[in-house]
Amino acid sequence: MSFTAGAHSARHVRRIVRSYLGAWGLAELSDAVELGVTELLANVVRHVPDRRCTLLLLRQADGAGVRAEVSDGSPRLPLRTAHVSDDAECGRGLVLLDAVADTWGVAPGSEGGKTVWFECGTP
Repeated sequence: MSFTAGAHSARHVRRIVRSYLGAWGLAELSDAVELGVTELLANVVRHVPDRRCTLLLLRQADGAGVRAEVSDGSPRLPLRTAHVSDDAECGRGLVLLDAVADTWGVAPGSEGGKTVWFECGTP
């Protein structure tokens, strides 16, 4: 789905993600996937000037895992490793993503943008 991310977008998107995971029989992944998607959307709100993005949620071919992708038009890449101090206001999202996802990364997108993706429940 494509949309402009706002203050309440993550709450609505979490509900949609939970619904898909339940329908796919993967409800046990809901906490991790919802947190990962929330953190990526927070980065869009914070770092992408027009806040436009696309979320793609894919069930893995083996049926046991999920891949989530958030694409935007900003060329600004997230830091692969974040050094977060106790009083830091930024940088915690990717630390959380790293904790809940089996793997994650960044790929170049169209028109100079990027896609940040993560997978949960993969072997």
